[in-house]
Amino acid sequence: MTRAPLSKVFITCAITGNITQPEQTPHLPITPKQIADSALEAADAGAAIAHIHVRDPKTGRPSMELDLYREVLDRIRAKNSELIINLTTGPGGRFVPSEHDPKIAGEGTTLMVPELRVEHIVALKPDICTLDLNTMNSGGQVVINTPANVRRMAKVIADAGVKPEIELFDSGDIALLHDLIADGTFKGLLLTSFVMGVKYGFQPSPETVLYARGLLPADAAFTAIGIGRSAFQMVAQSYLAGGHVRVGLEDAVYIERGVLAPSNAALVEKARRIAEDLGAQIANPSEARRILGLREAA
Repeated sequence: MTRAPLSKVFITCAITGNITQPEQTPHLPITPKQIADSALEAADAGAAIAHIHVRDPKTGRPSMELDLYREVLDRIRAKNSELIINLTTGPGGRFVPSEHDPKIAGEGTTLMVPELRVEHIVALKPDICTLDLNTMNSGGQVVINTPANVRRMAKVIADAGVKPEIELFDSGDIALLHDLIADGTFKGLLLTSFVMGVKYGFQPSPETVLYARGLLPADAAFTAIGIGRSAFQMVAQSYLAGGHVRVGLEDAVYIERGVLAPSNAALVEKARRIAEDLGAQIANPSEARRILGLREAA
């Protein structure tokens, strides 16, 4: 399948994530105010979409507290009603086998009922939320997203009127995607992303981007996301392959070799320069809403 670069490309900024550690960079947003301010700065730099996780303000560790999500959204919306909000539903799928009995969950396990992983989506109704299709090794742990649990989460998301961004970590995830299309779990224009650079998943290369793209339905929108040192390489590869662009401190903390990114906005500015130098026109939030078939901003 051949695709030309898109006439309009939107940039997603992944603000803080749940894997990047505060010890890795002093610039990682932690509190709701820091996360919201960083998202607003990224929007000013050219991001149309802010992908949001939240963290415990005291420890800096990942959190799923509804009040933290609500505060972030309220702070963003008070200053920018156009920016597209994309909330994560990733936390809650991790299993760590205990040393004495692998059937028993050890420290670090976060597995929870699928509906609990999306209760903040029901309460806050963002424009978009991510939905991971991966079951895979992740370091010494395992991420588990069974087809049945994905279907349960997808139903809640659809009933809330929220568009899923379907995150794909390897080719088997795309096979599952096709099953979910066939049974009606996913309908309409698909928004997908290829996560590239996680050790046991898709590895970042032009060949991998084209391979993954070729497995998608022909009209699916996609973004190739580079983790770590491949972040800016994947900005170029995603655009050239007919996709959109994502950067952010969730994905990478360096803006160039040995230099920590001072902010999410700086990462967006560099990604924008790369895409524009290759010929891209960057979509603003209103244009991105039309591309994705999202409701207009209130």
